[in-house]
Amino acid sequence: MKKIFLLLLSLVALLPAWAQLKSEAFIVRYGNLDNAWYRISARKQATVAFLGGSITNMEGWRSKVGDYLVRTYPATAFTLLNAGIPSLGSLPHAFRLQQDVLDKGQVDLLFVEAAVNDKVNGTPAAVQRRALEGIIRHALTANPRMNIVLMAFVDEDKMTDYRAGKIPAEVALHEEMARHYQLPFVNLAKEVTTRIDAGEFSWKEDFKDLHPSPFGQEIYFNTIRQLLDSAFNRPVPEKSVAAKMPRATEPFNYAGGHYVDVHMANHLQGFVVDESWKPSDNVHTRPGFVQVPMLVSGTAEASLELPFTGRAVGVALLSGPDAGIIRYSIDGQAEQQLDTRTQWSRSLYLPWYLVLGDGLTTGTHTLKITTTPGSVCRIVHFLVNR
Repeated sequence: MKKIFLLLLSLVALLPAWAQLKSEAFIVRYGNLDNAWYRISARKQATVAFLGGSITNMEGWRSKVGDYLVRTYPATAFTLLNAGIPSLGSLPHAFRLQQDVLDKGQVDLLFVEAAVNDKVNGTPAAVQRRALEGIIRHALTANPRMNIVLMAFVDEDKMTDYRAGKIPAEVALHEEMARHYQLPFVNLAKEVTTRIDAGEFSWKEDFKDLHPSPFGQEIYFNTIRQLLDSAFNRPVPEKSVAAKMPRATEPFNYAGGHYVDVHMANHLQGFVVDESWKPSDNVHTRPGFVQVPMLVSGTAEASLELPFTGRAVGVALLSGPDAGIIRYSIDGQAEQQLDTRTQWSRSLYLPWYLVLGDGLTTGTHTLKITTTPGSVCRIVHFLVNR
């Protein structure tokens, strides 16, 4: 017995750094999950939605959280909504929230992640702020009793920032929004970096990639489970409480973000609506962006117009191998242009969200889009912020 005890002591001595690391250290509770706990424990019915990119969509932490909830609270009827779509970050989330999440019914607990794709996609800081704040305000307007959890996942750029003594910009924004709106925040970017630097495991051999290995997914799940265990280890509230909406930090946030159907475009010249578009080549697509209605141009110059009412407008288009430059104008003002090609366009019809007009005056406007000869434009949705 003594030998076993001494062996255990020696093993602990070999791991002094990471043995002291606790998942709790990477959770900041600016707010609670009391309303979700009320729905789970008192009402015995709860809808949990997961809004994110490929790390949310893939099998891993999301399915583990769902299984954990169903297993731990067997008397509760759970609806688990996977609203993860690969490649999408805060800008797409803000405009698809209504269709992909809120239109599915009342949501009681919403997990949101965008920090990795916002970095990878090069989303401008101002757009990130308007989008992330818009998601929160839109969700709480739809259901003031919804609990929201913000998360920041890890990538190598974020690890580099932390090691240089900097907080990654995307992480800082997520935490700022969590603090302002009194939401729980889970900093998995910092946790993975800290654990790797403490010698607990390696990025290359264990975590593998920004799309975590099963080992990495388990780390994400364990910390989120810690958040839930702590949040639900308390007496059941007598009732749910509506959130008090603070003043927005960004007046042009996308809280009114929504899709506008492509059939609403007019003055089509060289554009046609393909009611169920699919590629004629072997280039990959993303779920939700194939066999759906789409405005498609030919290779000759084409144009269209969209009348809309709102303070921001944009497009969700497919940036594939034949994508190119589009020209656009709002209300007949000076024409501008954007290159819709991305570094992934040769191998993927990538859903690519572009804001074409922002900070507009309240009221009705007209967007005109013109393609350049030799390229094809495929518009899946128009984006409008009320």
